[in-house]
Amino acid sequence: MIPFCSLCGNLLFVQEGLHGRIQLVCNICPVFQNITKTVSSRTYYKLKEIDDVLGGEEAWKNVDSTEITCPKCSHNKAYFMQLQIRSADEPMTTFYRCCNHQCSYNWRD
Repeated sequence: MIPFCSLCGNLLFVQEGLHGRIQLVCNICPVFQNITKTVSSRTYYKLKEIDDVLGGEEAWKNVDSTEITCPKCSHNKAYFMQLQIRSADEPMTTFYRCCNHQCSYNWRD
C-alpha cells in the first residue's frame, strides 16, 4: 500500500524523525505519521506460455515450413512464423515449431 497525504494527496516519503524513529512525511504539508509496524507483500506473476503469446494453435495452422533441425528431437523440418515483438527498428523474431507431431517443440531464433 502506498501512503498518501490526507490533506494534499501527495505521496508520503520515509524519513528519520525524532529519537531515531522512522516516519512518513509530506514534503508540502506539516503531516507526518510514525511507522509502527512493517508491512510487506509479494506477488508472483505466472509467465505466459509461448503459445499464448503467439496466438495459440490457430496461429500455427497456415504457416510455411523450412529445413531446420529441431534442438529437442533432431527432426529436420519445422514450421516457422515471424513477428515484430520489439520496436520497429529491430529485426523481426522468427519462431519455429517442430513438424514432428510427437515433439511439437517451440523455439525462436
